[in-house]
Amino acid sequence: MLRRLVILLILVCPWVLAAPKSYLIDTDNTAIRLSWHAFGGILSWATFSGVTGAVTLNPNNDVDDHIHVTIPVATLVASNKLLTWQLKSDMFFDSEHYPTIEFISSRVVDVGSGRFRVFGTLTVRNIARPVILEAVVKDPHAQALTLDATTAISRAAYGMDKFALVVDDRIAISIAIQAHGVPSS
Repeated sequence: MLRRLVILLILVCPWVLAAPKSYLIDTDNTAIRLSWHAFGGILSWATFSGVTGAVTLNPNNDVDDHIHVTIPVATLVASNKLLTWQLKSDMFFDSEHYPTIEFISSRVVDVGSGRFRVFGTLTVRNIARPVILEAVVKDPHAQALTLDATTAISRAAYGMDKFALVVDDRIAISIAIQAHGVPSS
């Protein structure tokens, strides 16, 4: 009787056997790029490196999906030295008082064809706001996970509202994550 119940459970609920796959972010092959328009349309940009974190995905049960990313503000490099200094200063990211930016997902939804919608919280300058990322997994069957994601935020929502007359409030964010599988225990 118990054997029949187990077989029935396996047939009816295949997710019972599915195990989430965990990955550690490859710091050297992960990058984040910010872009915005200033002075009436000039495209400006900045990048972050040194990104760390973990990704857990379970194709059969999105309750197990989780993404946690930490970004060191000190790694920010902008299109010129003055802009790099300004962005790290208390005018914007204030890297001295807020050395990291953090993203923690609350839900990852598979929307089909390797595309995902990632809901989570982005914390910048100790201000946490909900964000939604549109993500694509390049090859879901590869040993390494390659995930590209995009979103946009309001810089004013994070207390970075200096130069509002000449710098757009909307900041586009492009994320290229490469992560390697963690062996199952």
